Amino acid sequence: MENRYCIIMGGGVGSRFWPFSRTSCPKQFLDFFGMGRTLLQMTYDRISRIIPTENIFIVTNQEYAQLTYQQLPEVAHDHILLESQRRNTAPCIAWASYHIRKLNPQAVMLVAPCDHIIFREEVFARTIERGFEFVKDNNRLLTIGIPPKRPETGYGYIQVSEPCQEGICHVKTFVEKPDYEMARVLVDSGEFFWNSGMFLWNLPTIIEALEKYLPDIANLFENASESMLTPQEKEVVDKVYERCLAISIDFGVMEHASNTCVICADLGWSDLGTWSGLYEISPKTDKGNVTQRCKTLMYDSNNNIVAVGGGEKLVVIDSLNDYLIAETDNVLLICPRENEKRIRQFVNDAQVKFDGKFN
Repeated sequence: MENRYCIIMGGGVGSRFWPFSRTSCPKQFLDFFGMGRTLLQMTYDRISRIIPTENIFIVTNQEYAQLTYQQLPEVAHDHILLESQRRNTAPCIAWASYHIRKLNPQAVMLVAPCDHIIFREEVFARTIERGFEFVKDNNRLLTIGIPPKRPETGYGYIQVSEPCQEGICHVKTFVEKPDYEMARVLVDSGEFFWNSGMFLWNLPTIIEALEKYLPDIANLFENASESMLTPQEKEVVDKVYERCLAISIDFGVMEHASNTCVICADLGWSDLGTWSGLYEISPKTDKGNVTQRCKTLMYDSNNNIVAVGGGEKLVVIDSLNDYLIAETDNVLLICPRENEKRIRQFVNDAQVKFDGKFN
């Protein structure tokens, strides 16, 4: 157990969940379900049951330092790595990997986003245990695949190949966020799983992969590694981030590597990255409507999601179908659910026209 570590990635802005998720307080710091725990806290709770708490690191943006300290007071501040700039997941993972290497060169690591919902936590724990045992002795990059429930355009897909051990297969290819028709073909084939964005590997394997596929990033952190765990680390890493390429670990490493494997498990998983994701996992009325944080009266209306924050409100809807209605603070969003992918455009347009007032 002492060699098992986890990196929780918690620096995203969650723009697809606007207007609830704002730049000043993204979705990972929100309690979506009224349970008294935010997505970040729920992720930490889940991980801390299977990995020693002293081996859990949070990587987030400097802008969210106080939110992270407040929500996870049990985590030592030197276990919260603060990024000066947003550079996607590859630099985040690289920094944490080189940092942990100074602590324990024999580490095996779980990488987990902070905004996932997992209902079957016992299955999750068994899957992570199996994954750790596999990567401990294998030069493999292991990802977790989820059996697809529907043709989903918001997720990446993994095509499995021949088994390499019981329950673990080689990866044939990755497919990034297909359109609906392609997603339906992938699901119907029976060969593709959703890419959960969770990874397991041993430390030498991920550093070797970074050196091979992202040498510029690896060299920057290798050169900075002498300052890891010193008072100068933050200053040195800030300079590294100024020069780092912004790229995901999927694009930068996983899609190029020949030693990728996948362990597939039904975790009761959802990437709570979009309103559609929230709709899918929420209780529904017999008309398919979902209500969050408000009271509703609905007439001749079906398959809507209504989410209103900031106190008790009654929302009355008549003759509306398949719509998203979300209101919080100073923004009201009304759009067809099928147009949800345009939310990032809405955010960008609001940024330009109103000088960031509504972001």
